[in-house]
This record gives sequence, C-alpha cells and structure tokens, in this order.
Amino acid sequence: MTHRFHPLVGRRVEVLYSMKRAGRRMFVVDAGNGGRMTVPEQWTDRGPAPECARFAPEALTELRALLDALASRCARPEAGES
Repeated sequence: MTHRFHPLVGRRVEVLYSMKRAGRRMFVVDAGNGGRMTVPEQWTDRGPAPECARFAPEALTELRALLDALASRCARPEAGES
C-alpha cells in the first residue's frame, strides 16, 4: 500500500481479485486475520505515482495563522456582553 494515511501503508498485501466500481479499478486485498479490504488502484504501487504535496509549507503556515486568528475572534465576547 502506498497511500500515506492508510492503515496498511508500507505493507505488501495479497490481491485476491480486482473489480470496477464507478468506473475505477479496485482491489480486494487480504488485510490479515481473515479480513478483506477494498482499496482503489491509485492507493497501491499498481496505480499512478502519488502526487507531490499539494500545499507548500509556507501556505500551510499562513493557513494556520488565519485559523488561529479566526478562532481567537470567535472566543472573545462581543462588546456589551457580560
């Protein structure tokens, strides 16, 4: 598995079979302990190469500052409230 947030990331899994769902190729894999899991092809090494990070670190830092500013505005009582 290659999807960086998937619980099976970095593990090699056995593909039991593949199928199409909503026009996308899906794999049913052996997830261990007798369980099966369906994963999209793009989450595996059989799919296209994963995209680079979509956000630059600077953009994420700016977003965090904006969210912090909005959160602090929401936490302050309005003028005239007690």
